Amino acid sequence: MLMSAKHEDYMNEAVRLSIENIDKGGGPFGAVIVKDGKIIATGVNSVTTNHDPTAHAEINAIRNATMVLNTFDLSGCDIYTSCEPCPMCLGAIYWSHLDHVYYANTKDDAKQIDFDDAFIYDEILRPMDKRHKPFIQIMRNEALAAFEKWQKKEDKLPY
Repeated sequence: MLMSAKHEDYMNEAVRLSIENIDKGGGPFGAVIVKDGKIIATGVNSVTTNHDPTAHAEINAIRNATMVLNTFDLSGCDIYTSCEPCPMCLGAIYWSHLDHVYYANTKDDAKQIDFDDAFIYDEILRPMDKRHKPFIQIMRNEALAAFEKWQKKEDKLPY
């Protein structure tokens, strides 16, 4: 697929952020979110600097974009990320309704430097009772009260 100069500019920024972030104590990952031909938000991996295992570059970029646009729905936006998204980031990309995902490094490239997500993909496919971490369901009937209330709510904002 031929890429336009704009696509390369956006990816160059994501890659630049990933390289720069290493010197700031973060992981080697960067992301930018683009809307209407402009970068509206960026993010870098700040897992170790923020002591937050969810602070991946894509997640941080999504959080920043939602603040800029004042919405949880990023339809009409694209994300450029220096590496193929992990399962958590992939979920966030779908939940935020980003239109396109452009990535540079692959998950196999990440595996070569000890960022291996294969075990998470494997866990998702396992039955609950076969996962490496115990998944124990309790108090379902009590928790269903929130779902029932949500279902009846007339002025809810679906997402």
